[in-house]
Amino acid sequence: MSRYEFHALGRDRKEPCRRLDLFPKPAGLETVVMDSDEVTSLCPVTGQPDWETVVIEYAPKEACIESKSLKLYLWSFRNEGVFCEALASRIAQDVYDACEPVWCKVTVVQKPRGGIRISATAYAGEKDAAKGNCTGNGGNQIE
Repeated sequence: MSRYEFHALGRDRKEPCRRLDLFPKPAGLETVVMDSDEVTSLCPVTGQPDWETVVIEYAPKEACIESKSLKLYLWSFRNEGVFCEALASRIAQDVYDACEPVWCKVTVVQKPRGGIRISATAYAGEKDAAKGNCTGNGGNQIE
């Protein structure tokens, strides 16, 4: 099976999936930004629904993430209890593990509950330290 065989695109998938499909990086491409304001999860303490906007930025080495598989991946969190900060870290590491970019940055903004809006950013991979991003072995850090 090819590394770039699609499991979501062109298929009638009606269930969430934690697999991110990839395709070859086009020549000259430096940065990809993908965002969705349709992400939901559950509060891990109360079970109440949370609504998040997720912004994924990455510098691909060889592969890019296919958007339908990303939609199904993000959908997979809808019944999962997870704090906003942990969600940012999880997505950053999953993106890094899937497509092995030079670096990736994930920001999750949770809609206000109780008057408090939460924004969490996680990094994975290498990026210019002067920009405040991580460098090294793919570990995450949360702002």
